[in-house]
Parts: sequence; structure tokens; C-alpha cells
Amino acid sequence: MPGFGDPAARVLVLGLAPAAHGANRTGRVFTGDGTGGSGDFLMRAMHGAGFASLPTSQRIDDGLRLRDAFIAAVVRCAPPDNKPLPEEIAACEAHLTAEVAALPRVRVIVCLGRVAFDAAWRLLARRGVPTIRPRPAFAHGAVYRPDDRHVVIASYHPSRQNTNTGRLTPEMMANVFNMAFKVAAESGLSLVTRRERPFDKLRSS
Repeated sequence: MPGFGDPAARVLVLGLAPAAHGANRTGRVFTGDGTGGSGDFLMRAMHGAGFASLPTSQRIDDGLRLRDAFIAAVVRCAPPDNKPLPEEIAACEAHLTAEVAALPRVRVIVCLGRVAFDAAWRLLARRGVPTIRPRPAFAHGAVYRPDDRHVVIASYHPSRQNTNTGRLTPEMMANVFNMAFKVAAESGLSLVTRRERPFDKLRSS
């Protein structure tokens, strides 16, 4: 399943895989997994930071639009128990590489979970970005700058397992996307007045 969002995005949100009863059913990543599901949890944070036009993601025809952000998944199909095998991840890497190649302005990668975090570093290596030594450690809210053009931000995945147990709270998720906005702005990457200008005006600008 392909990702969706702004083709001029500077922020890439990298998830794990389409959910069997959400994205796999609706045809859009992080969509339709029920009220309070991972899609709504993610979109609430992205909306608060100015990246999404709606705070929910329920249907493919709900009018949701992303600005300066694009959401993609490491694995293209819904894996059993939402746990893709290494072979599945490897088989999908070429698709992810091609998808990101079509997003030439991406500079910030928000990684939702350890699988996405590891995949992001492999993706950057294929794009010729220097590898950080020692190997970056996954931790919620960690920020890494492998060069002067790319920033990687780690986050827990907004799965129900994480959100229902309080391992990932709405405030923690909001902080990640506020950080993505701030880092992009500090890097001179995303200085548009996103919070002041409505989506309809930006769409025609």
C-alpha cells in the first residue's frame, strides 16, 4: 500500500505496516481503525502541529489532507499479528526507497516504532547519508542529525498496545510533532506560517 500526503513534504512519517482492519480495509495508511485507534491518535498530534487538516482519520473520503508531511509504511501489506518478518521488510525496501525518492524535499523523518527507526537508517544509507557511529539507539523523543540535511526523530508507535497502557500519551505524541515542526524551522526547512494560513489557501499557493 502506498503512502499519502504532500508531495512537497519536508517531514516523512514512517510507520510499520497497514493495519488489517484499518488501512488494509480502507486503502489509506493510518485510516479507519476506529475511534481512538492509531490513526486518530496520530492525526490528533499532526493536526495540533499544523501538519493535518483534520484531527481524525476515519475514511478515505473524509477530506483529510496533509501539509508539509507524507506518511509511508515500511511494509506494504498487513503482516500476521502486525509483526513483519525480516524477509517481508527486505522485500518492501525497494518500494519505500522509490516512494521517498519521489519526495525530494524530505529532510525530517519521524519514525513510529523501532522497526521504522531501523528502516529509516537503512533508507538514509541507500541515499548516501553517512552512518552514525556508534549505532543510534531507539528511544522515544530521541533526535539524531546524521548530516546537515537530515534529522531523524524516534517515537513509540501509536498502537493501541502503547496508547491504552499509557506508554505513549497524547502529550508525548504531540511533543514529537511539535519537535518535528521546530527542528524543520530551525534548519530553515519549514518556515511557512503553517499555523496561521488555512489549508484551502495553502493548497492554491
